[in-house]
Amino acid sequence: MSPSIEWPVSGGIINEIHAMTISGLGPHGERAAPPERIALLSDDLARARAARFRVAVVLHTTASDWAKQQIAGIIATFGDCDVAVIEVVDCAFAPEAQIAALDRLRVEKPDAIISIPVANSTVAEAHRRVSKAGIRLLLLDNVPTGLLPGSDYVALVSADNFGLGTIAASFLTERVAQSATVGVLSYHSEFFATNEREIAFDKWMHMHRPDLRVCVRRFESIQTAGQEALALVSNQPELAGLFVVWDTPAMEAVKALARAGHHLPVATVDLGREAAIDLASGGMICGIGAQQPYLQGIAVAQTCVLALLGKQTPEWVALPGLAVSRGNVVESFQKVWRKQAPREVLVSAKLVKNIG
Repeated sequence: MSPSIEWPVSGGIINEIHAMTISGLGPHGERAAPPERIALLSDDLARARAARFRVAVVLHTTASDWAKQQIAGIIATFGDCDVAVIEVVDCAFAPEAQIAALDRLRVEKPDAIISIPVANSTVAEAHRRVSKAGIRLLLLDNVPTGLLPGSDYVALVSADNFGLGTIAASFLTERVAQSATVGVLSYHSEFFATNEREIAFDKWMHMHRPDLRVCVRRFESIQTAGQEALALVSNQPELAGLFVVWDTPAMEAVKALARAGHHLPVATVDLGREAAIDLASGGMICGIGAQQPYLQGIAVAQTCVLALLGKQTPEWVALPGLAVSRGNVVESFQKVWRKQAPREVLVSAKLVKNIG
C-alpha cells in the first residue's frame, strides 16, 4: 500500500477538513502537503493587493460542474487579494487548443498561469515555454511528461486521486457477488488524476477482492463513453459492475446501458448534478468518491499568490476525497458545491415532497 499521512488541521474555509487521510503520492513520489501549509496571512494579502498581479487560467473544460466550482474557488480567493483573472480558457479537451492558448498567453505575459494539462507529452513543451518565459506556472491534477517542480512549474494541486479510486472500488464491491467480472472505463489520455484512480481501483481489488476479474476498456472522449460501455457489456456478458474514472462519462455510460436494457452498479468519481440525482434515486450509480473542487480552487489560488510573493511552496498540495453514498448524498452535495442539493435529490432522500 502507498503510505498514508494524516492532517490535523483547523481554522478557515480551506482548513475545515479534519484528520483526513491522503493515501496517494504525487507524480514524482512526493508526499502530500495539507492546505494549511499554503494559508495566506494578513501580510500576504496586503502585499498581494499592493502588487496587483495578473493571472490566466487554462482548463480542460469550463462546462463541467467540477470546473465551475474550481473556477469559483480560484476567483473568490484572487478577489480577496486584488489579483486580476485576465482570462479563463476552455480547451475543450483538445491538446492543440491548449498549446495555442498557452503560446498566446505567454506573449501577453501575465504574472502566472494556472493550467490543467490535457495530454502529457503533447502539451509538455508548451507548458515548459511558459515557465521559461518567467511566468509562474501552477498545475491542477496533472503534470506533463518530463516537467519537474521548482524548475518547470511551481506546484501541483489536486485531490487525493488514489484515495478516490479506493473509495469507488469499495462502493462497487459491496454490490458484486463472489467470482464476478467487473469493468473499468478509463480515459485514453495519459493523465495523472485518472491514472491514479485506475491504479488504486486495481490495487484495492487485488488486495480485498482477488476473486473478481477486472476488464478494462478505454474511451477517447466523453461522447464515446456510452458506446464503450455497451461494447464492454457485449464482450463480457457476465459483467456485474462498472467503474468509470469520472462522473460525466459515467453518466454517458449509465444512459447508454439504460437504453439497451442493462442495469449494473456503477461507481465513479466526482459528485456532479446528474450523478448525485442518479445516486439519490437508486439508479445505477452506487457510490461516488467526491473531490472538493471549490476548496481545490482556493488551494491553487493561495499557492499561486505565495509563489508570486517569492515564498516557498510545497511541490504537491492535495485534498482528501469524500465517500458519498445514497445515505449521505444531500449533505455531501452541500459540502462540495456550497449550495442546496437539487430538488430531485431532496425528493429521493424524502426530505421534501414532490409537489410538481
